[in-house]
Amino acid sequence: MTKIKDLPKFKRPREKLFEKGTDALKDYELLAILLRTGYRGKSAIEIAKRIIDNTSLNKLIKMSPQKISKIKGVGKSRAATITAAFSLFGKFNTDKNNLTVTSSGDAVKIVQYLATKKKEHFVGIYLDGRDQLINTKIISVGTLTENLVHPREVFLPAIIQHAASLYVAHNHPSGDPEPSEYDLLITKRLEKSGKILGINLVDHLIIAKDKYFSFKEKGLINGDF
Repeated sequence: MTKIKDLPKFKRPREKLFEKGTDALKDYELLAILLRTGYRGKSAIEIAKRIIDNTSLNKLIKMSPQKISKIKGVGKSRAATITAAFSLFGKFNTDKNNLTVTSSGDAVKIVQYLATKKKEHFVGIYLDGRDQLINTKIISVGTLTENLVHPREVFLPAIIQHAASLYVAHNHPSGDPEPSEYDLLITKRLEKSGKILGINLVDHLIIAKDKYFSFKEKGLINGDF
């Protein structure tokens, strides 16, 4: 058995999480972090991969702790950890879905976590006809200096989720929120695409460490049909 501590650091789930964030980890790697250790010649990664392969994540989330504990290699202690993690996520998700976003400031609060990212993350914030949050989605993860985004990648989730409007946001790891030429270009492309599709692009936000830039507040985007 290859133990997690014997793996190169870039392959260890916990190290990957701290270095690259949760988006860089596969579902079984995230589950392995919750499991912590393996058993009888099997590493936590191997156990987690078997669980994900044999039981869909959706089914696992709905399982009782008693049922999870009976999965080979889990037990009561790990089942309690997994159940608690899923429960916290469920409560957060419920609260998130009740959010009403009526201003750029409201949207900034949702994506403020981007300020800590070392690479550019481009995120869509999707709203229904009552300005309630449907979902947020990471559209792409770029380099330290740029993030290439196509309108179809931004608006496809909006179409699938029947969103009426959306905000987009990305971070500047440099700490300077001023838009680049590419930021200006993609904003105009997205605004035009939204008008064609009938889905309003309300604002494009650039998040920095302790400040943000709003295209709508600066008059660089109409923000309404």
